[in-house]
Amino acid sequence: QVQLVESGGGLVQAGGSLRLSCAASGSIFSINDMVWYRWHRQAPGKQRELVASIHIGGSTNYADSVKGRFTISTDSAKSTLYLQMNSLKPEDTAVYYCNVERFPRNYWGQGTQVTVSS
Repeated sequence: QVQLVESGGGLVQAGGSLRLSCAASGSIFSINDMVWYRWHRQAPGKQRELVASIHIGGSTNYADSVKGRFTISTDSAKSTLYLQMNSLKPEDTAVYYCNVERFPRNYWGQGTQVTVSS
């Protein structure tokens, strides 16, 4: 069974930075075999939203709320997905989930909490 593990979440003051990581754990599965790589987030009382995505070809997309502040990337050597988050705001507080897809396979991590204090 494929298991994705996120790390790097935590508590940070507004204006600070965090880098989230996502990698497969405990299996021979490699995220390098996937086509789409995404980060989603869900704040309390809100629906899960797509924050950023990157295609294996390199094209990226970001939610308007994070453009210019967040950067999604992959490191094939480490088989890891990243989300660099700068200039964090209290409204970025949420559980962040990584998601990788190569149809019909679609895998999710368990989530990591990011809390931004004002």
